Amino acid sequence: MNDPTLMMVLAAVGGYLLGSIPFGLVLTRMAGLGDIRKIGSGNIGATNVLRTGNKFLALLTLLLDGGKGGIAAALGLMISGSFIVALIAGCLAVVGHNFPVWLKFKGGKGVATTIGMIFTVAWPVGLAICLSWLVVAAVARYSSLAGMVALALAPVFSWFLIAAPDKVSLTIATGMLGLFSLIRHHENISRLIKGEESKIGGNKNTPAPPP
Repeated sequence: MNDPTLMMVLAAVGGYLLGSIPFGLVLTRMAGLGDIRKIGSGNIGATNVLRTGNKFLALLTLLLDGGKGGIAAALGLMISGSFIVALIAGCLAVVGHNFPVWLKFKGGKGVATTIGMIFTVAWPVGLAICLSWLVVAAVARYSSLAGMVALALAPVFSWFLIAAPDKVSLTIATGMLGLFSLIRHHENISRLIKGEESKIGGNKNTPAPPP
């Protein structure tokens, strides 16, 4: 396939469809835990799965959600040989996770999927992001805050840890994803300001907030 435009379109569509698989919802339903969207934050991601009390399912959701972004980017790179196409596929996987067509475009926040994508295309940046997440989570005990801080730092890590020419495109991509994450976390930001945000390990099986 020699048409770069067609390759980008296919990468975008494929990445979106892969990213839109709601693993958190599927796994909790298969385990008989009901609809994950009706407890905690109402999110389909690993943090909310953890609120069911099932740590194994939460870990599995985290790995699968991260894997969506990583696999999308890896396939894009393998098929096209283009770093840009890999970024397009990975970024659209994040969009798919956040706005899955199967759930009427109501999905998660995309932190794990974003990190999975970045790990695949630039593992030093992915490692730096994970370390940032762990530090903030350990100190503040807020998963949402840790995710926002880690992704906000992603373009900085991209610029200083990756060599040219890929550093420019990766910095732009991670900057856009970091901003996207902040927008998706607007409710969390409001709860953090009010002191109402749930901490890691707390509020199991609480009802989801009204839409």
